[in-house]
Amino acid sequence: MRLLPFDYAVRNLGRSRTRLVASIAGSALVVLLILAAGGFVRGMERSLAISGGDQNVMLLGAGSEESIERSQVGMNVPTLVAASVPGIKSRLGVDYVSPEVNMALVMKPSQDSDRELQTVVRGITPTAYLVHPLVRITEGRAPRPGEYELIVGGLAATRMGVPQADLAVGQQLWFDNHTWTISGRFAAPRTVMNAEIWVPLTDLQIATRRDTLSTVVLTLADATLEDVSVWCAQRLDLELVATRESDYYSGLLSFYRPVRAMVWVTALLIALGGLFGGLNTMYAAFAARVRELGALQTLGFSRTALVASFMQESLLATAAGGIVAAVLGLLLLDGLAVRFSMGAFALVLDAPVLLGGLAAGAGLAIVGVIPPLWRCLRLPIVEALRTS
Repeated sequence: MRLLPFDYAVRNLGRSRTRLVASIAGSALVVLLILAAGGFVRGMERSLAISGGDQNVMLLGAGSEESIERSQVGMNVPTLVAASVPGIKSRLGVDYVSPEVNMALVMKPSQDSDRELQTVVRGITPTAYLVHPLVRITEGRAPRPGEYELIVGGLAATRMGVPQADLAVGQQLWFDNHTWTISGRFAAPRTVMNAEIWVPLTDLQIATRRDTLSTVVLTLADATLEDVSVWCAQRLDLELVATRESDYYSGLLSFYRPVRAMVWVTALLIALGGLFGGLNTMYAAFAARVRELGALQTLGFSRTALVASFMQESLLATAAGGIVAAVLGLLLLDGLAVRFSMGAFALVLDAPVLLGGLAAGAGLAIVGVIPPLWRCLRLPIVEALRTS
């Protein structure tokens, strides 16, 4: 089978600059939307997957395995588990056992402000920095108990919907009829902790009138999850369950599966709108070239060769739009912080997302060129040559 030269498809792209720009812009918008959807899903997956350490075990109140906010754990549990379960990691005599309180709170920028800021707060002790090694203090220092101080994550401002400058070191927040000073900032990239505010455990318990914990997080050395589970089963009076931290956040990822599906459906619907718009452009473009297609057939080129040439033409325009979309996505979308109920996370445009977006653009180009070609090529050659 004799094919048309490749440069024939290249030259045809410049025959109508308006059509070329419209094709590139349309494909770029579709690919950019798919990249945004893929970056959203990828960012959420990584945020919840990286948040939990494989060697970390969470002790939760029985019946609250899927919601740490509802969990109730006794204050004596950290001491009991450290003394009863051998093989918990320790350093210089300090056990990697972190009592924590996790809850959603409403804060204000100041006492006189009417603006309410929704945020996620974690009450911690110094051992929290041991069991959560991804957390690094980037500015200032850790909060001191009894001083009404707190430390904020890198995405806490996004979660609260305020500028980053409002949560700078030295700024203040108001809740529980007290002014709390931001003593520092921390970073925990691509984890839900990065959108949290950390407060000394005793200060948070006093502020919220709470005398229990949400969870106890411990890091295993020689012990196993089964060892901790057996201890929980033996201490029926404590009403505890043990689960890996990574499994807990994997469960949350399953909970948000409908949200991810909705994002993909929205992207698909808008992509279909772009496809139908492209079909109109293709129909208009190929309708003016029916005589050209007939002339090429009289020269001996088969309809398969014509389809291959016009596929090349469509793919070239779409590839240009895909490259533009990839560059814009990396510049504008990659790392962009977005809010969700657990806090905030950053969009991730890694290699699989970029390849998926470009492949989707190529697929739309192939699907979009078939209907107008079918309409034009099914005409008899004599009738095609008479078309004006």
